Amino acid sequence: MIGFDLTGEQKSLVQTVREFAARELAATIQEQDRAQRYDPGTFAKLAGIGITGICWPERYGGAGMDYISLALACEELEYVDTSLRVIVSVHLGLCSGGIYQWGTEAQRQQFLVPLARGERFGAFGLTGPEAGSDVAGMNASARRDGDGYILNGEKIWVSAADVADTFLVFASTDKEKKHRGISAFILDRHEAGAGFISYTLHNKAGIRAGNTGGFAMHDVRVPRTNLLGEEGEGFKIAMSCLDNGRLTVGAGATGLIRACLDASVRYAKERRTFGEPIGRHQLVQQLIAKMVSSYDASRLLVLRAAWMKNQGVRCTRETALAKWFATDASFQAAADAVQIHGAYGYSDDYPVARFLRNAKGAQIYEGTSQIQTLLQAEYALGYRQDKPLRRPLPAYES
Repeated sequence: MIGFDLTGEQKSLVQTVREFAARELAATIQEQDRAQRYDPGTFAKLAGIGITGICWPERYGGAGMDYISLALACEELEYVDTSLRVIVSVHLGLCSGGIYQWGTEAQRQQFLVPLARGERFGAFGLTGPEAGSDVAGMNASARRDGDGYILNGEKIWVSAADVADTFLVFASTDKEKKHRGISAFILDRHEAGAGFISYTLHNKAGIRAGNTGGFAMHDVRVPRTNLLGEEGEGFKIAMSCLDNGRLTVGAGATGLIRACLDASVRYAKERRTFGEPIGRHQLVQQLIAKMVSSYDASRLLVLRAAWMKNQGVRCTRETALAKWFATDASFQAAADAVQIHGAYGYSDDYPVARFLRNAKGAQIYEGTSQIQTLLQAEYALGYRQDKPLRRPLPAYES
């Protein structure tokens, strides 16, 4: 039996996040985007309604909800602005998700609990200036030193780089082994010392209301207890984190499609040409109808992946497909929304130009559309088969 109804708790969550985002965040987001300014109070507001640990068990400081709830929250946040969903993606999907799945009980208590409670802001350092999709090409290194490791190197295109407290960082412990020589480390900004330097990137094309930057590590020492998983498991850990992140990105893109649809419907009913609302013109209707189908298809793909995560089933193919389809569809929806708005859509008078600039980023980060395309083809051809992880994602605890 297949059911598509949300639970009472999930419906209540959607209403809570929707009303919160409209009341607390929507009024200022356009101005923040114009000013390229991140509001440092946003994370605390999200923590205040339990989103920072929404799908982690209560014993780890979370809200005890499931991955479907996580996806629904991301949809509602990106309906207002992509930068809001990005906070959840990097903090929860990428950083604390990795600690929850791969961490020891001691690491969960030390790091996951304050992250879930919103006492610490988490970020994810994988991409280097020299390596994006080619993860094995990273130059960041970690060498053993007594009872710890010394980290050197740089990470870039890190969401929340200049504002986060806890970083999940990937560095090579054995360059000759390539991706099998990558290890993962939990790094605390406040304990890293002067060798850790973060910065903010300015003049991005989109997601201007969010903080994006990078950081450099110069002989930064981390204790052996901050190694996540085993030495050499960093690539597996990073890919499992991306499974989480791609779910949140796909869910957010679904919210952006809905935002484009609602904005286009409002404008098509108000704007008149040739004596009637432009919504009466068939080619405008065609663009709107495409948004309707894109939204429904994207949402179903995202919810399927979230449901699989609830079962503790590996769903790399499904999360990649949801991310690929939804982000491509959201970019098209935003472009069509600008077209429906005409010259006004190309201005800052309406939000659809911001939607278009924001939507492009999601086709690049956490695996480009081209990487997602290759993944789906390799699964279909049988060239790629998922192996069981040493530490599979725990199933949802009801």
